[in-house]
Amino acid sequence: MTGFATMTDPAAAYVLRHGDDNLVLAQRLSEWVSLGPELEEDIALANVALDHLGVATHLLGHASQLVGGGTTDDDLAFQRTEREFTNVVLVEQPNGDFAHTMARQLFMDAYQRLLWEALAVSEDAILAGIAAKAHKESLYHFRHTSGWVVRLGDGTDESHTRMQAAVDNLWRYTGELFEMDDLDRQMVESGVGVDLGALSGPWLHAIAAVAADAMIALPDEVTQRGGGRRGFHTEHLGHLLSEMQWMQRTYPGLEW
Repeated sequence: MTGFATMTDPAAAYVLRHGDDNLVLAQRLSEWVSLGPELEEDIALANVALDHLGVATHLLGHASQLVGGGTTDDDLAFQRTEREFTNVVLVEQPNGDFAHTMARQLFMDAYQRLLWEALAVSEDAILAGIAAKAHKESLYHFRHTSGWVVRLGDGTDESHTRMQAAVDNLWRYTGELFEMDDLDRQMVESGVGVDLGALSGPWLHAIAAVAADAMIALPDEVTQRGGGRRGFHTEHLGHLLSEMQWMQRTYPGLEW
């Protein structure tokens, strides 16, 4: 199995990083199953988690085909170490209270809504197809999350305080969404990838509009925390992976 440390195919590495974003986010959202604030939202969060898991499955499957050598999407999901994952650090942050989950989801939904729209015209036909389908789901995700952020932000004193605290706490992880490294630039030049910097303005505009409706103040200049694309993560990812990968690592080669 070829993991991040020996990933030499640029297209595979590019697809994999976006797959990792969705795989880790799906795992985080699945932690809400049976714990949602109300039954309808419990089901909604489970469905959103499944949407992200579906996107991750397609992206990791595509990456495994690009890698070749018999590598599978399960290998990429369950046999890589923490340092071999290249997701942004935002998605690995703990759920916290419901406001924290909604703030994290709002930042990612607004980002992926723009990302998938741009990748839907990628020169990589398979990636373009995955992105086109994911874009339709991201539109629903953004509407759903925006509604909750407004409901909490413009709700009671308690819900407003929690929503503001969540935005303040997670803002430091948003800058990484738009960082461009050599791989990004190579993929843009080849027609496969997206200029992430160009998404920053529209993203901020969308977030600001929701924040205004929610009576939430966006933070001023905040020192940003990144590194996830290079395999440098917060302590939270290791705990998440130990739970997600336990069975496959305890019983290698297990078949049903």
